Amino acid sequence: ILEAAEEHRADVIGMSGLLVKSTVIMKENLEELNARGMAAGYPVILGGAALTRAYVEQDLHEIYEGEVRYARDAFEGLRLMDALMGVKRGVPGAELPPLKQRRVPLRPAPALQVSEPDATGRSDVAVDNPVPAPPFWGTRVIKGIGLKDYASWLDETALFKGQWGLKDKDTIETDGRPRLRGWLDRLHTEGMLEAAVVHGYFPCVSKGDDLIVLDENGGERTRFTFPRQQRGRRLCLADFFRPEESGETDVVGLQVVTVGSRIGEATAKLFEANAYREYMELHGLSVQLAEALAEYWHARVRADLGIDGSEPDSMDGMFRTEYQGCRYSLGYPACPDLEDRAKIADLLRPERIGVHLSEEFQLHPEQSTDAIVVHHPEASYFNAGGRT
Repeated sequence: ILEAAEEHRADVIGMSGLLVKSTVIMKENLEELNARGMAAGYPVILGGAALTRAYVEQDLHEIYEGEVRYARDAFEGLRLMDALMGVKRGVPGAELPPLKQRRVPLRPAPALQVSEPDATGRSDVAVDNPVPAPPFWGTRVIKGIGLKDYASWLDETALFKGQWGLKDKDTIETDGRPRLRGWLDRLHTEGMLEAAVVHGYFPCVSKGDDLIVLDENGGERTRFTFPRQQRGRRLCLADFFRPEESGETDVVGLQVVTVGSRIGEATAKLFEANAYREYMELHGLSVQLAEALAEYWHARVRADLGIDGSEPDSMDGMFRTEYQGCRYSLGYPACPDLEDRAKIADLLRPERIGVHLSEEFQLHPEQSTDAIVVHHPEASYFNAGGRT
């Protein structure tokens, strides 16, 4: 990034982060700019789903020796660029918007840690829950999934408010929903979607903070190491599987889903044509459709495992995960190590559905997600730093 900024004489550096891990990388990048003495010459704009305005304009602003600002969406990014260039060129009256002020003293977040060998043992998660029998062992590929099958799993609140920036209920009804219907019709008629899934079930056991995936002979095939809470219940994702010493074998589900590369190509064309509103809408919708596909397939997995007996009646209940089991995506607090994607890719071989892993452990096409699927009735989202 820095070499390109110097080569092309950039005015501003922008970074966008989708995953929680991105916030750590962005902080490291700002520190690198400081170390190279480049901060004064490069204002930085940060955005993306993983970030908040407070984190950027309070916490990161405190460490960066230059100007760093948060852009909630593409439109705010354009306004910031106008302001930054106006200040740089000495335009009369040009100024940056005020920074968000801290209302309470910052309390440092507990660091993600893996338990030391002499630390207190595992959490109080039950180890006598029934282990479901999977419908098969190994992997399967499913292609040609119709939009109608997973469109109903679209989280409209996340789309309208989070992706499209529509905060007003009336605007959502009069503008948002008609535009959504139009986009869904266009996606279907123009064949922009290539929804596909590769998923599988694997025998496993846990040992301390490790989830050990077994081969057909009961030997170790690969293992994942997860962080453990350092206070509270001391939860660790590995606790939701039978411990090795129990003598029982558990089952873990893995899945990679994608809505294909065509929709990414369509969003790129909109961006190149400066059609920013259409770009923002289609890009946001494509990301949420990938999530909808992941939710839809997770429901199929719960049915396969026979743990779908108490599913909620409404989609709101589904989005609140009021069902048994949990789907953990790589990069989030319970499983933050993106390098584990290489292990999932080795087990599932997602290239069979056109999904590839970059050197930075990002999935391509972007509109793809991976997950570790846990059947345990106590499984839920938790912060490995200590909060549930």
